[in-house]
Amino acid sequence: MGEEEFDQSQTSQACQDLLKQYEKVVDQTLRVKTLGGVYEVQWNAQGKATAMGQLAFFAEFLEASGLFESWLQSCPLRYTSPNAPEVRDVLGTWLLGILDGQERYAHIGTLRGDGVSPEVLGMTKIIGDDSLRRALQAIAPAPKAKHNAEQRAAQQAQALKAEQWMQAQLRNSIAQATKTGWILDCDTTVKVLYGHQDGAVVSYNPHKPGRPSHVIHTYWIGNLRLVLDAQLQAGNRHSPSYGRAGLKALIESLAADERPQLVRGDCAFGSEGEMAQLEELQQAYLFKLRQSAGVKQLIKRQWQRQDWSDMGQGWSGLEDELRLSGWSRKRRVIIMRRERKIDLVLEKKSKAQKGQIDLHFIDENAPVKSWEYAVLVTNSKYELAQVGQLYRDRADCENGFDEIKNQWGWGGYSTQDIERCALSARAVALIYNWWSWYVRLANPKSRLEAKTSRPQLLSAVGHLTTHSRINKIVLALTHEAATQIKAMIGNIRAGVEHIRGIAPQLKDAQRWHALAGYITEKILAFVPHTPISVAAASG
Repeated sequence: MGEEEFDQSQTSQACQDLLKQYEKVVDQTLRVKTLGGVYEVQWNAQGKATAMGQLAFFAEFLEASGLFESWLQSCPLRYTSPNAPEVRDVLGTWLLGILDGQERYAHIGTLRGDGVSPEVLGMTKIIGDDSLRRALQAIAPAPKAKHNAEQRAAQQAQALKAEQWMQAQLRNSIAQATKTGWILDCDTTVKVLYGHQDGAVVSYNPHKPGRPSHVIHTYWIGNLRLVLDAQLQAGNRHSPSYGRAGLKALIESLAADERPQLVRGDCAFGSEGEMAQLEELQQAYLFKLRQSAGVKQLIKRQWQRQDWSDMGQGWSGLEDELRLSGWSRKRRVIIMRRERKIDLVLEKKSKAQKGQIDLHFIDENAPVKSWEYAVLVTNSKYELAQVGQLYRDRADCENGFDEIKNQWGWGGYSTQDIERCALSARAVALIYNWWSWYVRLANPKSRLEAKTSRPQLLSAVGHLTTHSRINKIVLALTHEAATQIKAMIGNIRAGVEHIRGIAPQLKDAQRWHALAGYITEKILAFVPHTPISVAAASG
């Protein structure tokens, strides 16, 4: 027994000696010979620093708007263990990971040495990735076969609370954006998976054919690129019919004066089910039709007409009524065409000689012309030129998908259960909305994507010092556009101070609506007058 205690004591002493040697190495000055000369380098184990030095300004924006506190106070996470992390630390860590552009929970470890960001957000610490996963599992638990019926019912009720919590916060994040004429863009994106997650099904996947995936049915506020809701489902539920109930619930939850002036979607939405539902809700829509046999017959019938109208950007169009097989009624359709005045080569497999290819050359001087075309269906009363511009504007929706998937980690944060995947998809959309408002306050003239706005409005070396109970963060910008960055920070602080000055007595929700209204006014001041005004979007 005594020999065992002696061995443990010896091991402990060896560990302590090793730690002392390590501390000496860390504290000593290192003489480094570089291409630019000799430098002395020293580790600062006691100092507090961050690579997100400008987070302090975003934290001030969150404090003035009350967005983070609203998210925190309504969170359905409840701990009973005294050793559990605080809910603020859980949500704060989640926020920092998403804001930093990370895609995996394991990447949270890269933030744990940040001594400034947690204090700026009122946190006590940045929790580990395992703690974050367990916390999200407590928020949105996944029912398992080993649980009894009562346990599964309780877990489903908790998952429903989590879904309602995030939906309410997404709705709160758009503030006054639905008070003026706006357009609802609907689309579905594929989230590629590389594991055996729940709901990982091999189905429609244009970028990674044969790879399992989830799909996210997404509803945007057009042009502003704000996410109204994001519904993550199994990979084989990519058809708009699987999001039909969610779209209906979303529209019905809006007051009559807050509903969109138009619902836009691609050819996947141009089906009887989607159109009939919107017509039942008396909601205007604009969809593209697939190139079916009935649509092609329509184009053939109308091609020789002489009353084609200019629709802008080289497009011409005309309208007619069409009732395809499976439709319950005739609907207004818009036929658009544009000549492609370029040299083309058409390739076709030869029927006469197997394995041979026939080439047909078309140049702009040849009698054969090449056209691109599209057929739209709508129940709105917009003029032809307006319809063409409205549908072309829908392309901006794809830019939003590109940004939120590739720059905000929407393609990541995957877990075995689909409940936490769905929760994270909405959380990424929520932080994305917050940051979008913040960036538009800084630069109301134009939108900046995350790969541009993060280096300008988040990145900076920040050192935190405390003296006489005064916390001071000293920032060192590494970006070349320091003057422009300081001007944008000035815009942000002016907006925050404006709200604090005129509405000190307002509650958090009212302050946020006032701040969002202020940002909207700044944005509209730079919007050029177009043939389709905001007020004209009345259907």
